[in-house]
Amino acid sequence: MTRADLIITAVLSLLPISELRGAIPYAASKNADPLFAYFYCVFFNILVAPLFYVFISTIHRLLEKISFYNRIFEKLVVKTRDKVKDNIEKYGYLGIMLFVAVPLPVTGAYTGTMGAWVLGLGKRKTILAVSAGVAVAGVIVSLVLYSGMEAFYFLTKRISL
Repeated sequence: MTRADLIITAVLSLLPISELRGAIPYAASKNADPLFAYFYCVFFNILVAPLFYVFISTIHRLLEKISFYNRIFEKLVVKTRDKVKDNIEKYGYLGIMLFVAVPLPVTGAYTGTMGAWVLGLGKRKTILAVSAGVAVAGVIVSLVLYSGMEAFYFLTKRISL
């Protein structure tokens, strides 16, 4: 992989639209070692949790001074927290981890971090839960990608004989 490929892979890992689902296949397309692609992409995707949590918290603190924002926040977020309080106590951080671990659209580190913040979960444990979810999602994406590639190579060898 060239330096440009490494940068593109890191950026894909950090982008909310692609995250690991885009970064690991891109790294594989550039002939990266599977373990290197996994650890490199997971590292950058894990960075999303602390950066995004701080970003959301900072924006919230700035907007709290506006009464219109407070009314909307009170109606939507505080009432949502009250409604799902029992489920949060039951599933909490495990639920966040499992949500992030499923590598489908809208279930990545950004959404998991945002969900944990909206639900009022703590920063440190949220970061750990999202990080664990990202690690599991990376394993799933890698297994699907590389086993799919092996199956494709197997089939194309059989067909060409």
